[in-house]
Amino acid sequence: MAKNEVNRALAAKKYIIMAEEGERELLTKAREQLGLDLSDAEIIFTGVGAINIIRSLQSLDRDAELYNIGYAGSANFDLGTWVEVSEVRLNHPNVMYPEPRLPLIDESLGAELPLVHDTLRAICYTNTDFVLASDYKDCVFDMELAFIAALGFTHLHSLKYVSDNLSLHAYHELTHGVE
Repeated sequence: MAKNEVNRALAAKKYIIMAEEGERELLTKAREQLGLDLSDAEIIFTGVGAINIIRSLQSLDRDAELYNIGYAGSANFDLGTWVEVSEVRLNHPNVMYPEPRLPLIDESLGAELPLVHDTLRAICYTNTDFVLASDYKDCVFDMELAFIAALGFTHLHSLKYVSDNLSLHAYHELTHGVE
């Protein structure tokens, strides 16, 4: 085997992790708006929520490079804003106990470097349902990322595209053209 073939064989496999086929359009937006080209990565559509995430990703090599790209809600970020997730937490607004904080971008903790420089960075709160109200500001809400991170992947990046300001109507209007 030639040296380049060995290097490629040792290189980690790249995966784009998306909840639904409808999020595929975000790859074009990320390339055009952020200069992010992931054409060499395989796309995995997991379905929404924890069970779908676990079933879809449990057999992947933990050293694979994962790029979670998807829609997210935010209480105050403008629609169409790209956010690179710096840390992910579960969203339990009615439960008062310590939750793990899983850093995705924190050089001091040895976590991954930013994927896209000069992009807004924020915490992502993962919920099991749409978040329709929250006191949390300067963050995004999704339904997958904490479950992906909890599986223990060592190279995980996440870009979220703000699709709504905690409104199901706005989400469906943007993602499906429903008025």
